[in-house]
Amino acid sequence: MEEEPSNLPVSLWGRVSAFEARAREAYKRKPISHWILLVLSSAAMLVAFPASSLLSRVYYANGGTSKWIISWVAVAGWPLTALILFPTYLVCKTSPTPLTLKLTFSYIVLGLLSAADNLMYAYAYAYLPASTASLLASSSLVFSALFGYLLVKNKLNAAIVNAVVVITAAMTIIALDSDSDRYGNVTDKQYIWGFIWDILGSALHGLIFALSELVFVKLVGRRSFHVVLEQQVMVSLFAFVFTTIGVIVNNDFQRMKYEARSFEGGKSSYYLVLIWSTISFQLGVLGSVAVLFLSSTVLAGVLNAIRVPLTSIAAVILLKDPMSGLKILSLVVTFWGFGCYIYGSSSSSKDSS
Repeated sequence: MEEEPSNLPVSLWGRVSAFEARAREAYKRKPISHWILLVLSSAAMLVAFPASSLLSRVYYANGGTSKWIISWVAVAGWPLTALILFPTYLVCKTSPTPLTLKLTFSYIVLGLLSAADNLMYAYAYAYLPASTASLLASSSLVFSALFGYLLVKNKLNAAIVNAVVVITAAMTIIALDSDSDRYGNVTDKQYIWGFIWDILGSALHGLIFALSELVFVKLVGRRSFHVVLEQQVMVSLFAFVFTTIGVIVNNDFQRMKYEARSFEGGKSSYYLVLIWSTISFQLGVLGSVAVLFLSSTVLAGVLNAIRVPLTSIAAVILLKDPMSGLKILSLVVTFWGFGCYIYGSSSSSKDSS
């Protein structure tokens, strides 16, 4: 009598072997230069963005006070992206995307929103520990999903909705733990405003992400490496213009001289913090653009998920940020929420393909 085949679950080793086979196939389909660029871009995201966050906190911890200067630093490095954009026209043998009235207006609006977003985050880092600010900023993923659904009609599945709920719970845990991580020189009112500005900045960041995607869908009609770089250059340029106006009106360029004199570590330390903040932020932006183009939004989501605990751990080690049990719990919950979002995004992309 013949035995019926049993539907036993695949062993763990079998799944690992299948994953390894798929990875080898994917590796063979792309040239080695592709993988080198992807590794460098991923490293830029994982190193540059946390470094930029920590340097913002170092600026305030050592005597800096201006929110406009930190906002200005975030976009002052836009020429670095432009320097990478122009050679792509020669390499890819393409021409610049024509600047229509609608497209130019979209870049101006996105630039204004980006300038406001950077200012909100500057207020957050002025009053919150870097570890707390980075955890709160991870809520931008929630707003990206919601605005993407409302504006771009991106799909929402159970895993993504679960991620939204989980990350929201993580933000609530931080709010309940506000007494343990507030700096001594920060008042209750300042801490609350720092918390509010961080959440508002995350919401605006999510809106910017959705509107950027809408520009590609409605106005540009295509997405390639040089087109993504073009948008980044134009949006950063207009954000730089708006922020520079704010710095001038607030007389903060003159204030930089006085801040440099009283800065802990001296003038050289002051200007080095600002210069490296500019460079690190732009490297992070370039890394994220390259990862999106070379791989997928799923990998970018994975790297963003890893970036949050890296920033928090680095802040605890390097800046001696307080790390309570509830903040650790919030970190774990946030990481779990990112995992749900990545799984949901991956499932949606498979369904649509």
